[in-house]
Amino acid sequence: MELPCRARGDELLRPGELAGVRHRLRNVAAKHDLATVIACAFDHRTRMLPFIYADTRMVPAGVRGIGAAMVDTGFTKTRIVLQQWNRNFRPSQMRLDGKIPDIFMVSSMQIHTGQCEALIRDACRIDPAHRPLIIAGGPKVIYEPWDVFSADPADPWGADVAVTGEEYVLLSLLEVLLSVRGDGESMRATFLRARHSTALDGVPGLVYSRGGRHSVAEELVDTGIQRLVGDLDELPDPVLGYGVLESPGGHATLGSAALPAGLVRKHSPIGSLVLTLGCKFACPYCPIPAYNQRQYRTKSGERIAEEIERLYRRYHIRFYFGADDNFFNDKQRTLDIVETLARKVDAGSRPHSKIRWATEATIHDTLQMKDHLPVVRKAGLWGLWLGVEDMTGALVKKGQSVDKTAEAFGLLLGNGIFPIPMMMHHDSQPLYTPGKPYGLLNQARLLRKAGAVYMQVMMLTPSPGSKLYVDTYTSGLAYQSVDGVAVEPRIVDGNYVVASRDPNPWRKQCNLLAAYLYFYNPLRFLIALLRPKSKIPLVDAETSPAASDEQLPPRRSKLRRRILRKMKAHLGDSAVQLFGMLGLAHTIRYTFAWALRLMRGNIKRHTQVPASRIPMRSVDGGPASHALPGTPTPPRKPPESKDSGSAMLSRG
Repeated sequence: MELPCRARGDELLRPGELAGVRHRLRNVAAKHDLATVIACAFDHRTRMLPFIYADTRMVPAGVRGIGAAMVDTGFTKTRIVLQQWNRNFRPSQMRLDGKIPDIFMVSSMQIHTGQCEALIRDACRIDPAHRPLIIAGGPKVIYEPWDVFSADPADPWGADVAVTGEEYVLLSLLEVLLSVRGDGESMRATFLRARHSTALDGVPGLVYSRGGRHSVAEELVDTGIQRLVGDLDELPDPVLGYGVLESPGGHATLGSAALPAGLVRKHSPIGSLVLTLGCKFACPYCPIPAYNQRQYRTKSGERIAEEIERLYRRYHIRFYFGADDNFFNDKQRTLDIVETLARKVDAGSRPHSKIRWATEATIHDTLQMKDHLPVVRKAGLWGLWLGVEDMTGALVKKGQSVDKTAEAFGLLLGNGIFPIPMMMHHDSQPLYTPGKPYGLLNQARLLRKAGAVYMQVMMLTPSPGSKLYVDTYTSGLAYQSVDGVAVEPRIVDGNYVVASRDPNPWRKQCNLLAAYLYFYNPLRFLIALLRPKSKIPLVDAETSPAASDEQLPPRRSKLRRRILRKMKAHLGDSAVQLFGMLGLAHTIRYTFAWALRLMRGNIKRHTQVPASRIPMRSVDGGPASHALPGTPTPPRKPPESKDSGSAMLSRG
């Protein structure tokens, strides 16, 4: 079930609205002097291909963006804690500037649900008189906000409020709360007063609980679907987010200071950049178009160039990954970005000449950009993750085919850009088909032959917020348990077979491993040493200004750089092979046991979608925007009068 869209014409914020709330909060920040901790939930059992390196070596754009928004609005006492780096962190023991923070935020993906719950539970152990306001957000909460609330009086835990949107929703919530906060009053006490009035109902993108005894949720109030910021130039500067990272370590508490700027690159050598958001395709298994309300949003080329320069000069980050859904989605907007960056390179800008970045696109849109790929390469694009899914188009048709995929790969390689295919295995696809390009191994072979150095293969799984989500459960396709072991959120990541009609689903699990083993293996490593796929035109092209290697004569310095570049190009393929084999070892370690369970059978299937057990309603008593079919609805109650709400807010 996709998220509903707002009324036509009301999907986006008015220009300047995000900038306006940032300015207003800056004017009151000093008066309130809030301390905030933002935690990124992470389950280390999810560390396997294809994300085994980037998952811990790239600060996620979401929490970094929230941290930047807090610092930008004047709340400089902010700390971002990544469980990737701080797996022993305990919110109950956190202190910032010697005191319990006023606000504790948790961001989580679906696969990290268990850790998200553990963080909130631990925060709830803080004495209620000193407990911070607990705010939950991130991809998990956007689609399933009810999972961060408890309705069990014997187990009273839960967030105070769920933010089902982006920075603007959070900042609007803070603006409402600070406008009614009493002197010396805690943020949680302010929130508890505000939720009993109509004060929060005008902020679309919130879900909060209303309850009685034991502080558990009797019902959830959904304020609706967020409005999206249309001009991404209004977002806060990402440089601010990198400045409030907690240093990696094994302590349960927080350090006395944030990670020094000089160490940011060491721990996060890959930077995340928000360039564009949205995709014109409507794949039934993907929630992205509905989340973006069928809008395509971008930053300007000048803004991106400024961000890259500031990040490079402050933190010396050289490699970036664009948080794009389909970077080539709109040709004119893409050209505005790449032409601006290319002009910076032509002008000799050291930051823009030194950086390399990668992002995502589709085969269809790559071919539409074929005449502009030279300028795309000059702009610094080094790798392109391509949503190939199934080369034959049997799973979904996005303009891809075997011939078009090969053509797109050839164009990218010819312009010095590495194509990285993203494959999706499904029930009707066999492992191998003699003489036909339909089998999974057949396609892996074709992609390697076409020049792929790296590849990811995922199994089609239920994705919250997608068109197929509800039917996947109600039709009995999704597994509830296998051989007596429940299907936990952490394994619904595409690496495990958790939804299939194949009578022998263990074969599908083994197919995934076979595809990876075919692509990453010792024999291919040896071949890569002799005939590397990474030795492509322009991969060693000189785009940087003269090196600062002043102790060497210019001719010798230039020769040294060229030798190093050629060595990197020649050994790049074999290095990726070693990395892939290491990642495959981790993947086998976790998923092979699941294959054995699938082989033993005893599979119990879902018959209904895992909806909220807590009644949900909109602010006017109607259906909640984020509720799935089967969600109970609370009995209608007469709304409180505005006078009574105002009286409640005036206290304190």
